[in-house]
Amino acid sequence: MFVVGLLYLLLARTVFGDSGHQDSLASPWHYQCDGGLCKKIQITQNTTAPLALDVCQLFCGTGALWPQPTGHMSLGNHVAKLDPDDITLSGIDQRSHVGQLLQENVERLRSNIKSLSRSTPTTKGYGLTINVIPDFDVNNAKLTLNTKESYTLKIHKGESGRIIVDLSGPSYFGIRHGLETLSQLIVYDDLRGDLKIARDVYINDEPAFAYRGILLDTSRNFMDKASILRTIDGMAMSKLNSFHWHITDSHSFPYVSKTWPKFSKYGAYAPNKIYTVEDIQEIVRYGLVRGVRVLPEFDAPAHVGEGWQWVGHDTTVCFKAEPWRDYCVEPPCGQLNPTSEKVYEILEGLYTDMLRDFEPDFFHMGGDEVNIDCWNSSNIIKNWMLERGWDLSEPSFYKLWDHFQSRAFDKLTKANNGIELDVVLWTSGLTKEENIKLLDPSKYIIQIWTTGVDKTIGRLVENEFRVIFSNYDALYFDCGFGAWIGEGTNWCSPYKGWQKVYDNSPLQILDKQGLSQDYKHLVLGGEAALWSEQVDSASVDSRLWPRSAAMAERLWTNPDASWIHAEQRLLRHRERLMQRGIMADSLEPEWCLQNQGHCYA
Repeated sequence: MFVVGLLYLLLARTVFGDSGHQDSLASPWHYQCDGGLCKKIQITQNTTAPLALDVCQLFCGTGALWPQPTGHMSLGNHVAKLDPDDITLSGIDQRSHVGQLLQENVERLRSNIKSLSRSTPTTKGYGLTINVIPDFDVNNAKLTLNTKESYTLKIHKGESGRIIVDLSGPSYFGIRHGLETLSQLIVYDDLRGDLKIARDVYINDEPAFAYRGILLDTSRNFMDKASILRTIDGMAMSKLNSFHWHITDSHSFPYVSKTWPKFSKYGAYAPNKIYTVEDIQEIVRYGLVRGVRVLPEFDAPAHVGEGWQWVGHDTTVCFKAEPWRDYCVEPPCGQLNPTSEKVYEILEGLYTDMLRDFEPDFFHMGGDEVNIDCWNSSNIIKNWMLERGWDLSEPSFYKLWDHFQSRAFDKLTKANNGIELDVVLWTSGLTKEENIKLLDPSKYIIQIWTTGVDKTIGRLVENEFRVIFSNYDALYFDCGFGAWIGEGTNWCSPYKGWQKVYDNSPLQILDKQGLSQDYKHLVLGGEAALWSEQVDSASVDSRLWPRSAAMAERLWTNPDASWIHAEQRLLRHRERLMQRGIMADSLEPEWCLQNQGHCYA
């Protein structure tokens, strides 16, 4: 339930007093909350304490927070002038692991607030004390699928004359999310040229889903480190928590393996288009500070090729085979040879390196788009199967695929010191009705890339598989552009607008398939996917944002209302992304932001 101060006259007087000092204001326009929207009105001599747009949006309607909190929220009706140079952290041992991470977040908060100001305030505002009340081990900052990310935030004026923020939660990640919310409650008042913070605030909040992610493919086209860090920044601002890194594919191998360094030497597009151990450590640490896990994917047994040239031992088959349409979904083709012992030796080394570099709480093994005709083109593979008394029918090739998956899982477990990790696989031939028995739901999480009406979804949850939704009819962000092979549009067109993304509810997908809500505990969450055949560092921001933020609210809040009720808040959040240096796509003319309620269908 939302308790929001909406009486404009009371708000104006309690915020600014009875005098608006109109002569000193920077604009002839101000905003008044009316029917949940901030309406633009000309300032006259009779105007009492005019409000800047950003200040009005703090309180009007359901406020301006993104994603919208899930629990009780009261935004009061006061703001206070803030001194960004006087922000302190208290209540936690700053020498602890979590204390150090939170101090970094407070420094980020200070820097981001100061970047809002377009001028130096003529007078100092209130100091801000952030009092953290941890209810957890302050030396533990490991995100898992069971981590509680809730928080409670209170803002009030203390007896010392400072603004006090009391922030509590059951984990570092909950506290960090609370700090992100706090940052959205501080705005620049462009009428008066100073910073304002909302006062008398109470928010209790927690996410609806445990997994809220973005997949970024850096193999089809290389993404520089700066673009990856910006992506993580946008995720943190939107309370997304999982950066799924599709780091290799048949097109290139930019990951620098300590065990097998020749992969990147042979497989990178250029010597400088690589991700070193130092790069990955920086990205992983950057994500941790911002509450984002970095989850590596090593896709196999398909989607391999470049980089494997040095290995030999018949480890790959049909690499660059022609005509390519007979062997794969896009050039270059390439699959691992499941009958080669060298394959498993190589995989163990790669898994060991990735587990050391990323320290993930689970692992993504890909496993999609295996082409049976590719394996059937290899005499070595066919002879191996016949020697074991198998025929060359399609079920036998799925048996071969299961052989590979079991061996690869064992190598991953060995690389993890004998401890089994949960593994994510894409929907594939292995999740077909006749093959699903080959997978163990206690070991495998299935990421759904097919449509939201695919009957595979019901089959998975009825067989007790945990699932992550990336259904391409709403969450593939590379869709809707010109074809890169041939002419026309690309395969998953049309473009997925933010409205469709916002309304893509995993639980409604279950409901529309006639599936009981008893299965909802199996839905871990969702993930937007950006495959990079037609995107690189120059365009990644606009492809992801602000559409990923629309998905973020769906996965954090799981709202009952449609996108229509979120429109003004998303326009405001897009402005925040831009202020932080993320080149988010424009959704509407800025006139719509300043004239709320007039850009309706």
